[in-house]
Amino acid sequence: MSTYTQIIYHFVFSTKYRKPTLVQSEKKRLFAYIHQVLTNKKCHLYRINGMEDHLHILTHVHPMIAPSALIKDIKLASSDFIKSERIFPNFKGWQDGYAAFTETIKAKERLIQYVKNQEEHHKMVTFLEEYKAMLKEYEIEFDPKYLL
Repeated sequence: MSTYTQIIYHFVFSTKYRKPTLVQSEKKRLFAYIHQVLTNKKCHLYRINGMEDHLHILTHVHPMIAPSALIKDIKLASSDFIKSERIFPNFKGWQDGYAAFTETIKAKERLIQYVKNQEEHHKMVTFLEEYKAMLKEYEIEFDPKYLL
């Protein structure tokens, strides 16, 4: 028997200290690089986007890969890429931790649009407001001191 999965992960993580270091003009290069990292790990990227201080990644994760290991690999590889290519001069790294939400395939199109429209979304809410709302929506208990 083969293994069949259909789990969509919505990953969210921020820059170190949530500093706005991801400049618009170079984000597509970063996104393409992360897409390649995911492809190399047999994951399927549905959408990636973000603002100057955080990223959203909507992806299928290969069943042999632990989400925590995947995020670690994405952060390490993308940090090296950013530094070697010098695309974000003020980038100091990624903040510790991340959020991971599992989604059903039926939510895929809605989530793709949500990630795609980050610029519009963040005209109305800050990243911290968005992050807290997602944690509450998914009933994840959190200590506010770790959100600062």
